[in-house]
Amino acid sequence: MSASLPYRANADFLESKYLDWKKDPDSVEPLWSSFFEGFELGMAKLAAQPAKGGSADSSVALSEKTLSFRMRVTNALQHFRSLGHTAAHLDPLSTQGPEVASLTVAGLGFTDDELEEEVQTHMYRGGQPMKLKTMLAELRAIYCGKTGFEFMHIHNPEVRTWLLDRVEVTEVAKPGAKEHIDALRWLLEAETFERFLHRRFVGQKRFSVEGGESMLVALETILEGMPAYGGKEIIMGMAHRGRLSVLANFLRKPLEYLFYEFSENYVPNMVAGDGDVKYHLGFETMRETSGGHHVGVMLAPNPSHLEAVDPVVEGMARARQRALGDTAERRKVIPVLIHGDAAFAGQGLVAEVLNLSQLPGYRTGGTIHVIVNNQIGFTTQPADARSSDYCTDVAKMIEAPVFHVNGDSPMEVMRAAKLALEFRQTFGRDVILDIVCYRRHGHNETDEPGFTQPNMARAIGQHPSTATLFRLDLASQGILDEAGSAALQKELEDELEQGVQTLADKDKSANGGNPFEGSMAEPQAAYDYHPVKTGVEFPSLKAVGQRLLETPEGFNLHPTIAKRFLAARKKAIEAGEGIDWAYAESLAFGTLLTEGHGVRLSGQDVRRGTFSHRHSVFYDSQTRERYIPLNNLEAEQGRYCVYNSLLSEAAVLGFDYGYSLLASNLLVCWEAQFGDFVNGAQVIIDQFIASAESKWQRPCHITLLLPHGYEGQGPEHSSARLERFLQLCAGGNMQVCNFTTPAQYFHALRRQIKRGTRKPLVVMTPKSLLRHPKCVSKLSDMAEGTTFREVLDDEHLLGPAERVTRLILCSGKVYYDLLEFREEHKIKNAAIIRIEQLYPLNYEMLKEIVSKYPRAQKKWIWCQEEPRNMGAFYYIRPRLEELSNHKLRYAGRERSSSPAAGSKAIHVLEQEKLVEDAFSV
Repeated sequence: MSASLPYRANADFLESKYLDWKKDPDSVEPLWSSFFEGFELGMAKLAAQPAKGGSADSSVALSEKTLSFRMRVTNALQHFRSLGHTAAHLDPLSTQGPEVASLTVAGLGFTDDELEEEVQTHMYRGGQPMKLKTMLAELRAIYCGKTGFEFMHIHNPEVRTWLLDRVEVTEVAKPGAKEHIDALRWLLEAETFERFLHRRFVGQKRFSVEGGESMLVALETILEGMPAYGGKEIIMGMAHRGRLSVLANFLRKPLEYLFYEFSENYVPNMVAGDGDVKYHLGFETMRETSGGHHVGVMLAPNPSHLEAVDPVVEGMARARQRALGDTAERRKVIPVLIHGDAAFAGQGLVAEVLNLSQLPGYRTGGTIHVIVNNQIGFTTQPADARSSDYCTDVAKMIEAPVFHVNGDSPMEVMRAAKLALEFRQTFGRDVILDIVCYRRHGHNETDEPGFTQPNMARAIGQHPSTATLFRLDLASQGILDEAGSAALQKELEDELEQGVQTLADKDKSANGGNPFEGSMAEPQAAYDYHPVKTGVEFPSLKAVGQRLLETPEGFNLHPTIAKRFLAARKKAIEAGEGIDWAYAESLAFGTLLTEGHGVRLSGQDVRRGTFSHRHSVFYDSQTRERYIPLNNLEAEQGRYCVYNSLLSEAAVLGFDYGYSLLASNLLVCWEAQFGDFVNGAQVIIDQFIASAESKWQRPCHITLLLPHGYEGQGPEHSSARLERFLQLCAGGNMQVCNFTTPAQYFHALRRQIKRGTRKPLVVMTPKSLLRHPKCVSKLSDMAEGTTFREVLDDEHLLGPAERVTRLILCSGKVYYDLLEFREEHKIKNAAIIRIEQLYPLNYEMLKEIVSKYPRAQKKWIWCQEEPRNMGAFYYIRPRLEELSNHKLRYAGRERSSSPAAGSKAIHVLEQEKLVEDAFSV
């Protein structure tokens, strides 16, 4: 050993490590364990040998030689555990695994005599003595076979030891004949289904699973194993490759449904919207296992944005865990995500979702990730698509174990899937099953892979299918002869033909109509403007407001919060007026909770609030002990869950969207730190929140809180991109609002739960208005009999309505700037109308309000803070011009490529001008 090593420099440190090792060998790092074991064994061997007249120097030399040998033995063991997967035979298109010099006998540096030596190490098979060559042969078979195990990056010794105990088993209980035949059936189901589609529906895209059929073996193995570990439901997400086969063979979607979706006459039976292509649709079912247990399986709908569904599935899984009371161990509901290799390595959402896995507000008890590793992404080779050795390397960030398996070895896939399930249920952590396979066709069935990957395409064309190889293997083992395999395949082909016949029969009975319901459809009534009873009885409202002011005895609340925050609230609740935005929000949450509903709020820094306005969690200033007033209102109440999220928008919003899908009795809110940051979640908004009801009939009621307003904070902290949301609006798909009073916010939040129709709510929430002295409401504005109003009339006219010749229409913060200007200049001929809900626009209410100002019909002005090409102007202009039958005038910033000026001085000038223009253009 080098004199520079720490144990040479510090004898006390060495002694301490040695004593720790003596008590528990696993309590020290592997290098130290190897050293102490090798040292003791070497010394023991030396002591057992007679000196035979040898000198002291020769004894020392012998000791060093023995020590070197023992160290090389333990290093070889660690080498196989850490690097064995690099020599595993994983590629089904290759005849053998790669040669890794450091894992050969020569590379390990052992002589022929040393290979015959008997070795004994507690680090392998409990110290069982064996010849070195036997040990190395076993290690090669374990780690360099058709499964490559990667888990030595895991820091926790308990987890590593658990995996070692299950991996380093040379006498594995061999699967019985039934398991082999089951595996063949699952392979043939996939293969027969794909080939049937290829013949019947020539030229149609289906993104077949051919070449990766072992994915079905993995899924079925997980399903069959779930009851033994307390599993009740699987929530799945996957992209399009193999999706139809999963729908047909794993979720057992009726074949006639699938075949009808291939028909030229297919029209989705939707209440509203246009549906989506067949390989994006979801489905849910109840599967019965071979043991007679029932397991629910739900496959979430998914767009072509590949990994965008990942956080949605995690949110859905957590919501189901809540519904089943499975919030402690989280073993009943298991998320399963199926990925492509290129997407797993390339999509940032993968890393974000992995990061979610152990966070308190987003934990789902671990996800089983199944990677269908095509060894190519569309036409891009791995060398051009990632900077890591494996597509799975991103999962090492959370120390997830990775099992790489040759897809042409279904029994190895079955073993790895069993291990993955057991690991997930034991440790509540993510696990990766990387099935290395190939893609028999191109990216889709109309693609030609030979254009860009001629060698791979040629090899695939000459390669027998997985099922074919497995049939030969079963025949050679005497498990199932070729006649038995052929009979099984014929049975599956007959089932497919029967599906076509059932479709024909249903077509006739439907007289050309659509005979099928849409998958996972949740039809709901069309959007309407009927007032929803959101007001609360005054005594109950006041009682909740007062309970929000209380803290436990002896709780050391921060002085500033006590003197300013709570004092202001106390004054407001006692006076029944002066209720600000944050207090109105707490009252909305609190009254929902006391009525038995739940509330979930997540996002960056939401507990305190970006602008230090919410303080829904109090912290003891001495101990940091937490107290949440909203969870201490009544003995029997709903639960308030508020979580500071990771610094992500896409993953967190996707998670909360998924949660809202399966939690109808829960108000689910996501808040952006600044509204501008919603840019980072645009794919979730476009593909799910705005369009999922149209595409997949999946309504949701998630609420987005997006701080928005021009206060001179520059282009990154001004706009929540109101214009983008309005551009996405159609068919009553969501509600987009820009409120001006806390009471309106109160009613809108409660409306999300109280109304029968479920729609997303997008709120442009304020910043400066959080503390604006005029942006307050009375308690009576939220009491029984009050409700939300989509349009607000002018309550502060300086003269009679008959004298008004100018109508200024606006929404949000600019209202207070307009109000201040009008009061300062004593303008009596202008009325300010606030459109609180921009979409859906309540024409009737607006028409009723503007009719009060007959002299102003020719002079309507839209005033906004945003540039002309942003904000609501282009959305609202045609609607208001249709209503007034005159050209709408504009007061606001000029067109710009940037949301706002970076200069405070320019901002002030622009703001003053647009307000003045509203009263003069």
